[in-house]
Amino acid sequence: MGLFSRVRSQQGYATVGLTLLGYGVMILSGVLGLVVPYAVAALVVIAGELTLATRYVETGRLVRKAGLGLVFRRLVRDLSVVLLVLSTVRPGVAGTLAVLLLPAALWTVAVGTTVLTRVVDGRAATPALTRNLDLGTLRRVLVPPVWARHLAGLRLPLLNVLLVPAAVVAAVADRVAPVVVTGLVTLAAGLVTAAVLALTLVRGRGTAPGVLPAVHDWLARERPEVALYFAGPAKDVYQANMWLAPVEAAGRRAVVLLRSEDAFHELADTRLPVICVPAGVDFMNLDLGAIRVALYVANVGANIHMLREPGVTHVFIGHGDSDKQASVNPYSKVYDEVWVAGPAGRERYARAGVGVLDRDIVEIGRPQLAGVHTFGSGAADHVFTVLYAPTWEGWLDDDPYHTSLVLMGERIVSGLLAAGNLRLIYKPHPLTGTRSKQARAVHERIVARLRAAGGQTDATALDGTAHLVVTGRTPGLFDCFNVTDLLISDVSSVVSDFVQSERPYVVANPAGLPEDEFRRTYPTARAAYLLSRDCGELPKVLAVTRAGNDPMTEARRELKEYLLGPAGSNPMDRFREEIGRLCG
Repeated sequence: MGLFSRVRSQQGYATVGLTLLGYGVMILSGVLGLVVPYAVAALVVIAGELTLATRYVETGRLVRKAGLGLVFRRLVRDLSVVLLVLSTVRPGVAGTLAVLLLPAALWTVAVGTTVLTRVVDGRAATPALTRNLDLGTLRRVLVPPVWARHLAGLRLPLLNVLLVPAAVVAAVADRVAPVVVTGLVTLAAGLVTAAVLALTLVRGRGTAPGVLPAVHDWLARERPEVALYFAGPAKDVYQANMWLAPVEAAGRRAVVLLRSEDAFHELADTRLPVICVPAGVDFMNLDLGAIRVALYVANVGANIHMLREPGVTHVFIGHGDSDKQASVNPYSKVYDEVWVAGPAGRERYARAGVGVLDRDIVEIGRPQLAGVHTFGSGAADHVFTVLYAPTWEGWLDDDPYHTSLVLMGERIVSGLLAAGNLRLIYKPHPLTGTRSKQARAVHERIVARLRAAGGQTDATALDGTAHLVVTGRTPGLFDCFNVTDLLISDVSSVVSDFVQSERPYVVANPAGLPEDEFRRTYPTARAAYLLSRDCGELPKVLAVTRAGNDPMTEARRELKEYLLGPAGSNPMDRFREEIGRLCG
C-alpha cells in the first residue's frame, strides 16, 4: 500500500471514530438534557456521515460489516432526538406519544416501501436481453419515478435527520411543536413515496415484459441452427469474443446465447443475434429445437442448461489450445465432440486419459488466426518489438509457476528496458490479479516502471515506438502479434497462437525444470527459447533474434503443423465444413 493510500485510510478511520463518538455524545447529551453539546455533536455526526458517503466509501463498508451500519446509526440518531426532547421539554402525554411514534411511523413506512420496491422491480425486471434481433413492438412496464425509487426503502429514514435541528429548537424554546411538525412533514413525505409506489404497482397490474415471448417468437421464426453458448461472467467474456467472427463467417443461421447480464454488456461488437437469458428456468423454457450444433467455449456449471437439449450436437471448442491442465478438463467428457487445433490437442487428451475418446476429437485448426501474418511489421519507423504476454495466476494456490509474472515479470521487464533500442509491449492476461494480490502488485509495479520509461500505460493503438501497456479490448492480442518480433510468454494458448507467425518466442520456466523435461512436458515449447527464473538467457536471446540468425526457424515451422494443423490448409474452411457436417 502506498503512502497516499495509508494516509487516506488513516483519515477514514479517524472520520469513523469522530462520527461514532458524536453519536455517543448525542445519546448522553439527550439523556442529560445538554443542548449545546448535543448540537455540536450533531454537527460532527452530519459532517462525518457526509464524508464517509463521499470520500471514504470503503471505510464505511467496513463499519457496516462491524454491525454499525447506516440503519443502526440512524436508529441511534432518532433515539437521541426522543431523549433530548423528553428530558428538556417534558411534554404531556399527547406530546410524548407524538415524539415517540412519529419517527417510528416513518421507519414503518420505510419497511413498507422496501417491500413495494422489490415487487415493482421484480415485475419490471427484463427476463431477457437481446442484440441484433427484430422483436417488433414490445409492451412497456410502468416504473415509479426516479425520485421515488431513490427515496424508498431504508433510505427513507434519512428524512428524520430533520428532527435533529427541530429537537434543538424545541429544547431551546421549551416547546414540543417543532419536533411534531417536522415529524409530520417527514411522515407525509414517506407516505407520498409509498403511495406513488403502490399506484405504480396497481396501474401496472396484469402486464409483464414482452421480451421473453418476443424471443420465443423470434426463435420459432428464424430457427437458428448454430448456437455459440457462453455462461461465464463478464471478466471471462473474451473467451466468447474470440469465436464471434468465425461463427459469423460460418454461413449458417447462428445465435449467441449468454447467461450473464454483465457479460452481455461486455460482449464485443458482432452482427450475430445475441440473446441473454440469466434465469435458468427462463432459459430452459426457450424452444431451442431448431438448433443442431451448440458450441461451448468454457466449462462452467450452467452449461447443463444447454446440454440437456436433445437433438443438439454439443461441441466443446474452448478458448485456445495450450499445455495447461485446463485444456484437458475431465468435464469435456460430457460433450459429443471436442474440437482442437491440431495433432497436439488430440495427443494431449490421449496422454491425459480423462475419458475423451479419440473418435470424438476433431482437428479444425484455429480459424481466428487468419489475420496473424507470417511477416513482421512493415512500418518505416519500426523498431525491434518484444511482446511480454504473461498468463494469469490460475485458480490453484499451490501452483506458483502458473505464471512468470510474480517470480520473473519485473526481472524480464528490467532486462528488456536495459537492453535498449527496442520497444516493449506489455499485455497481461485479462484475469491478471483477480485472484492473487501479489500478481496484481507486480502488475502495477511493471505499469509504473513503463510509465517512468516514457511508455503509454493505457494504449489503444500500436502506432509509434513508445513502450506500451495494453490491457483493454483493443488492440487485440493478434494485432499485437503482427507488430512483434519476439514473444515472451508462459505455457498458455498465447504461445500456441503465436506459432502461426513463425517468429521467435520465449517460454518462461519459473519452476527451473531441466530443458529436456520442460520441452517434453510442454510440447508448445519445443521450438522456444527457454528463460529460467534469473533471466540469464535473455541477453543472448535478444542478440540472436535481433541479428536474424535464428537457429529455431525450421523447428517453429514443424511445430506449427503439430499445433495448428497442416500447412496450406484454411482453418476457416475446415471450421465451416465441420459446422456443415453437423447441421446436415
